[in-house]
Amino acid sequence: MSDDSIAEFRAEVRNFIAQSLPDDIREKVRRYRDLEKSDYVRWQKILQDRGWFLGSWSKDWGGEGWDPVQQLAFLQESGEAGAPMVIPYGVSMIGPVLNKFGTDAQKERHLPGIISSDVWWCQGYSEPGAGSDLASLKTMAVREGDHYRVNGSKMWTTEAHWADWMHCLVRTDSSGRKQDGISFLLIDMETPGITIRPIVTIDGQHHTNQVFFDDVMVPAENLVGEEGAGWSIAKFLLSHERLSISDTGPKLRLMGRLRAMNAKVQKDPSVSAGLKAILAQRMVDASVQIETLRALEHYFVEGWAKGRPAGADASILKVRGTEILQALSELAVDLQGPYAATHDPVDLHADVTGEGEDSAAEMASAMAHQYLYGRCWTIFGGTNEIQRNIIAKVAFASAG
Repeated sequence: MSDDSIAEFRAEVRNFIAQSLPDDIREKVRRYRDLEKSDYVRWQKILQDRGWFLGSWSKDWGGEGWDPVQQLAFLQESGEAGAPMVIPYGVSMIGPVLNKFGTDAQKERHLPGIISSDVWWCQGYSEPGAGSDLASLKTMAVREGDHYRVNGSKMWTTEAHWADWMHCLVRTDSSGRKQDGISFLLIDMETPGITIRPIVTIDGQHHTNQVFFDDVMVPAENLVGEEGAGWSIAKFLLSHERLSISDTGPKLRLMGRLRAMNAKVQKDPSVSAGLKAILAQRMVDASVQIETLRALEHYFVEGWAKGRPAGADASILKVRGTEILQALSELAVDLQGPYAATHDPVDLHADVTGEGEDSAAEMASAMAHQYLYGRCWTIFGGTNEIQRNIIAKVAFASAG
């Protein structure tokens, strides 16, 4: 799309969100409240009615066929305008996998629920001993007749407590190269033998879980692709995450909140002139950092749209995006001053009515949540240390 067309599309997205986002969800997002599953479902159904929920899917798959630049425009404008994120596990992950690798029966069974947002998915990848080194996973699936017997555990499984199904990497062969023995299974979360144990993270919230499989019998028809093809399918799936990996929209929205917070601090006579100057300088630095990230993201995505190989681009965006988010959340806490120590997770679930403003303590809880949960961003999705190794390997290969 031309620059003018993208600008028109961005304006269309902003206008649609302004008119269509339910007021109660808008207020929750604006005031950094925790969203419920029903909030995400409602918004995704609104997007589907507009035809944008499947925007990134090809027209052959019933989507809009957006190119990467248009996908980025939608994600960025949605995040900055305060719309809930589109939960990726169904529409952005398993949906494309089924369209690419699934049987007709698998597509017929699962795609309608994904498209309608009536069936919720989670991702079973990481394990207690296989996080960044995912190929070391040990959850075993042994073929017994027309079923697989699954035993093992998955760790840090986001929203498993909401999920109806899991797309899961399992080991079906241990005899050769680690990657070659991995397969891709679809698992009904109501199957006997599955136990979900909540993990409450440092922010006091229940986002993630450990999932245990004890002699879980999974129909062999739930195997996607061939046995041993799971690693290739997983790489295909993860390639669909790269567009949202730096997540600039919500960061730009957070930056707007920080500017408003800083404006109050600068007018507060109880704050020393020296501290005001330090905070003002940090605000300038944060603004430069996020605008630089946005420019870098745009450069990479334009290249992808023109067919340039991604290389280490996604790793670079992941490292810079997560580090900038942590810097923004640290600045948010410092702008709160003494209130920064008052974080109460209960505040994130307080009722939102009308267009009122949060108390200082409630806003402090919201910003403390950004800071505390922000600690995990440099860890999940492949730690930043692993991402730097990828960047170094690609750079070394290019230099050679």
